[in-house]
Amino acid sequence: MFLAVQATVPDTGEWNWIKGLIITGACLLCLLIIPRTIRYPDVGRKTPLPFPLLFNNPSIASFMAAMSAGHLIGIGTVLGLSNLGII
Repeated sequence: MFLAVQATVPDTGEWNWIKGLIITGACLLCLLIIPRTIRYPDVGRKTPLPFPLLFNNPSIASFMAAMSAGHLIGIGTVLGLSNLGII
């Protein structure tokens, strides 16, 4: 059964710097948006990020949530653009 699933997965090509930039951009976008939408973003230890007003001085938990969401959105974008043939 694993071989049947493996045969249906399309080839996404090799890793290059454009895919890395897309994931980095998605992570930064999520880091700008998500700490502002969390109900209690300041609970817990703070991250030593530069520009505390820009990044809303997030706690470690909200930083990790933003990075997780950024990776999910970035990987979905890379896979979608690869399947469309744009990347």
